[in-house]
Amino acid sequence: MLSLIEQIKSGALWTFPGGVHPAENKSQSVSNGLVHAAIAEEIVLPVKQHIGKPGNITVEVGEQVLKGQSLTKYDTSFMLPVHAPTSGTVIAIEPRTTAHPSGLSETCIVIKPDMADNWCERDAWQDYQQRTPEELLEKIRQAGVSGMGGAGFPTAKKIQSGIAKTDILIINAAECEPYITADDMLMREHADEIIQGIEVVEHILKPQLTVIGIEDNKPEAVKALQQAAKHKDIVIRVIPTKYPSGGEKQLIKILTDKEVPNGGIPADIGMLVQNVGSLYAIKRAVIDGEALVERVVTLTGDTFKQPRNVWALLGTPVQSLLSEFGYQADKKLPRLIMGGPMMGFTLPHAQVPITKTSNCILAPTRQEISPQQYEMACIRCGQCAEACPASLLPQQLFWHSKAEELDKCEELNIKDCIECGACAFVCPSEIPLVQYYRQAKAEIRTRKEESEAAERAKIRFEDKKARLERDKAARENRFKKAADDRRKEMKSTGGDDAIAAAIARVKAQKSDAKAEDNAVKPAVAAAIAKAKAKQAAALESGQTQPDNSEMAKLREERKRQARERKAERDQQAGAEEPSTEGKKDAVAAAIARAKVRKAEQQAKPQPEQPSEQSDASEADPKKAAIAAAIARAKARKAEQQAEPQSEQPSEQADASEVDPKKAAVAAAIARAKARKAEQQAEPQPEQPSEQSDASEADPKKAAVAAAIARAKARKAEQQAKSQPEQPSEQADASEADPKKAAVAAAIARAKARKAEQQAESQPEQPSEQADSSEADPKKAAVAAAVARAKARKAEQQAESQPEQPSEQTDASEVDPKKAAVAAAIARAKARKAEKEQQKQFEEKE
Repeated sequence: MLSLIEQIKSGALWTFPGGVHPAENKSQSVSNGLVHAAIAEEIVLPVKQHIGKPGNITVEVGEQVLKGQSLTKYDTSFMLPVHAPTSGTVIAIEPRTTAHPSGLSETCIVIKPDMADNWCERDAWQDYQQRTPEELLEKIRQAGVSGMGGAGFPTAKKIQSGIAKTDILIINAAECEPYITADDMLMREHADEIIQGIEVVEHILKPQLTVIGIEDNKPEAVKALQQAAKHKDIVIRVIPTKYPSGGEKQLIKILTDKEVPNGGIPADIGMLVQNVGSLYAIKRAVIDGEALVERVVTLTGDTFKQPRNVWALLGTPVQSLLSEFGYQADKKLPRLIMGGPMMGFTLPHAQVPITKTSNCILAPTRQEISPQQYEMACIRCGQCAEACPASLLPQQLFWHSKAEELDKCEELNIKDCIECGACAFVCPSEIPLVQYYRQAKAEIRTRKEESEAAERAKIRFEDKKARLERDKAARENRFKKAADDRRKEMKSTGGDDAIAAAIARVKAQKSDAKAEDNAVKPAVAAAIAKAKAKQAAALESGQTQPDNSEMAKLREERKRQARERKAERDQQAGAEEPSTEGKKDAVAAAIARAKVRKAEQQAKPQPEQPSEQSDASEADPKKAAIAAAIARAKARKAEQQAEPQSEQPSEQADASEVDPKKAAVAAAIARAKARKAEQQAEPQPEQPSEQSDASEADPKKAAVAAAIARAKARKAEQQAKSQPEQPSEQADASEADPKKAAVAAAIARAKARKAEQQAESQPEQPSEQADSSEADPKKAAVAAAVARAKARKAEQQAESQPEQPSEQTDASEVDPKKAAVAAAIARAKARKAEKEQQKQFEEKE
């Protein structure tokens, strides 16, 4: 059995399924030879003219460029540079409409030619056999060579994919599309250069066999190739004319009877296919050192006076070619088709530039190619499936594409569609099937790119997260290692850990703070210990109540310190607050009185503790006088409350001039407050139970204390009475109503006597309690009786004098001012006499 290569050499041919036989219409454009089109006034060069990504622009507006100079650079193998087709100036870099079925705009470099057409420096490799395949591929890539038969795949990338695995190199010279004769004319006139390009590719790939497949409707091109390859190991195989035999997969099937797997490329089965136009560009790039800046374009259609093929610079606007070669548009239906009638697309306008894949400009009349008819419903005839060269199901693909069911389209292998247009050519309903397929494939490609971009973003995010975690772990390990190193170093040098030392210092500071807070607690603890010792001693001696005198002393000392601090704060606050001169004098007087009382309290003996401790003083006779001390303290408090009012006589006098009734009411309120304070102060020393407990130890001292308390209470009363009874106030008030003032004074004195009598009735009980006194009850009773008698005598003497105002009130009716003055003088004398008696009484005691 012959091998595949032997079968090919023996002339064996195969066929592919489907296909159609449209009218060729090739003879109109091959009657004349190739000519060079004139340089257009403006060159519009799209940055992207191939499958892949556009290159990075390297020129700026206003820059002078030379023919063949690179305008972009590439970073990946799917990028290709573009070159200046002629010398001139870059006048713009902006979006322009390009040769694409979508009719969208893409970035273009606009050049204003200088018509000199000066080449840049060219690097020709005549001895390319001495170059490595990598160097040759780089040379081809730098020249910007791409597939010039249709899709525009980067040629260098395609050849690179077949290195070391290409058995058969197939040259596509079929050119099956109707009307197009660009490759035919190129083979007729440049067959030798095409063969040189084939040799360059053979040097790179080193295939076992090279086959040229050409249709039988190009006899002159066949002769030219045979003549050029006479002494070459190249097989020229003439194949039957059938559309689309020029498709890559279909040509492989015809020449080798092999099929490219679904989703694969020809290199997967040891094949590589190149177009004759790409091979010519490879020869010019490697051997002549020229970049791809021009190509052969077929200008055909009945609207041209003479259809022909021309060399056109890349970027030349279509309108420039139409104007130069006698185009006359159809008045009723002007149309321009880029490509042939089967796979071409209608241009939006004539300013679209020529690109690397632009092989034909078809300008038909209405009679030549009928305009697109109204799309009708599919009748399910199945002719499209019979004509499909890729053995697909065009009818179902149409349904799913129209419904945007892209997943179903992918399941039906829509990507294997070569968009040849055979299905639309045979469709009786005139449905533009290829347009639906193109739209669906573009949408699938867009979604795939978005999905890949999302996946790349996810991978980048995960990588970043992992990197941050690694950095965090490394940082923690570094800190931990540094801490361990410090500990080791401190251990080696005999020191302690710095952290432990810091913790110890903090604890020491806390303990010092606690010690400072508890600085006063030892005294309290000592007092408590003493109290507990006395309590234990009392229990041993049979007493039920413990001696808390030490604790009482300690409490009194704390109270004294608190009062001192409060007085100092009040003094400071009073000094800081802004006030009038009168208020400052009053505050200074109050401070002076407070200091006098403080000195008096410090001079008095300590046993005079508050009445709270009197219940527990059964074992200490000194505690009997505690009740009397409480009474004196409350009397002083009442005196302090009454004095601030009496220190502002000038203010009250001024106010009484306005309203004497309010002055009298204020005086009465002051007297009532003084009596209330006296009543609150007297009940504590008058409780029989407390006096009986204290009289057991020393009844004489108890009686003396009670007498002193009553005397000081009267003194406080007199001082309270003297405030509202000043001469100036009474004189002013008596002008309004002297009778009411006299009556109010008499009522106040009566109430004071009543309160004094009630206070005296209770201290008389010590005589009854003296009977139970164990020390000397009779003496205690006698002392109490003597004290009561002297108190009554002093009271009677004091009362005899202030009773005179009632007699004087009758005279005051005639002269109320004089009556008020006389009453005030009488009261002052009575107070003076009472004070002298009290002083004598205290000296006797």
